[in-house]
Amino acid sequence: MSKFRDRTGPIRLGMVGGGQGALIGAVHRLAARMDGHYRLVAGALSSTPEKARASAAELGLPEDRSYDDFTQMARREARLKDGIEAVAIVTPNHMHLPAAREFLRRGIHVICDKPLTGTLSDAKRLKRAADASQAHFILTHNYTGYPMVREARARVAAGALGEIRLVQVEYAQDWLAEEPDPDNKQADWRTDPARSGAGGSTGDIGTHAWNLARFVTGLQPEALAADLQSFVPGRRVDDNAQVLLRFAGGARGSLWCSQVAAGQENNLRLRVFGTKGGLEWRQEHPNALHVTPLGGTTQVVTRASAATCEASRRMTRIPPGHPEGFHEAFANIYAEAAAAIRAARTGDPVPEGVLFPTIDDGVEGVRFVDACVRSSKRDAAWVTL
Repeated sequence: MSKFRDRTGPIRLGMVGGGQGALIGAVHRLAARMDGHYRLVAGALSSTPEKARASAAELGLPEDRSYDDFTQMARREARLKDGIEAVAIVTPNHMHLPAAREFLRRGIHVICDKPLTGTLSDAKRLKRAADASQAHFILTHNYTGYPMVREARARVAAGALGEIRLVQVEYAQDWLAEEPDPDNKQADWRTDPARSGAGGSTGDIGTHAWNLARFVTGLQPEALAADLQSFVPGRRVDDNAQVLLRFAGGARGSLWCSQVAAGQENNLRLRVFGTKGGLEWRQEHPNALHVTPLGGTTQVVTRASAATCEASRRMTRIPPGHPEGFHEAFANIYAEAAAAIRAARTGDPVPEGVLFPTIDDGVEGVRFVDACVRSSKRDAAWVTL
């Protein structure tokens, strides 16, 4: 019998990476705490043992639950009666595979930051490990946790837009428009192909745009043609990409991702157009969804309003008019994961309606990056997915 079976109370969570100075680690911890579903009890918070211990002390973790490396952590936690049930992996991309595999093989649920891995071959290896495990694998494409993204998905699925014809998605930033400060660790690993993978902007934010478009529309991609650039001299990964898309059934689309677009902060934007109408959602104004019927007037549907569906309202915490944003969307992914993990404690299936990005979404994201790189090397030739 699983040591987790029939247990109640918060899910015992561990973390790999995310120590001192790591923005995304703090985001994951806040998301895990927001609804009281998790309690952080262990961590291998840095690849540097001294920093790992200092980070654990800051977070109040016991000394004997702070580990110098994730392998040591996985082995010991799997043997403990009160060992972790789930682990959040918030390392650079190249470490996702080895870290996740250690926990999956011991039946510990994995909540992993995106993209899944740095290479397609590693993504396929990690999928095999996840498929062979009894544990859940959750990928934190957090934008799928926004209430109005769920609303957009529900409206497309219900046929409100008719047959989808066009999909336009973009994710534009400017934080890498110049050579970053050498002390900027986030920029350092994201522009290093050995740690980030072959894709720069395509892997870091392009995968978010790709996942968002697929999540909302449900369309299956068939082929793409990508033109990738590295505008900053000496940069070894792409910092801008223009991608044309072909979907099964005849729909067409385009994806633009850039980290050198001056004046753009975090502009993730999705537009979908069908035979009956169109919709638009922007992450910088996440509580509104613009819906326009063909020949009609644009309606602004706001979060938690009477015009929203149950799938959307289930993702919201506070009354209409109070803004919800990035951290709450991230917490929604953690809450959905918690529902699945709690069900696994007693061997029950994932509850109906619970929805989170999986290992398959992760593989599709890395396949997108791989196809973009292959296409761009062939002068933006069309390649199949």
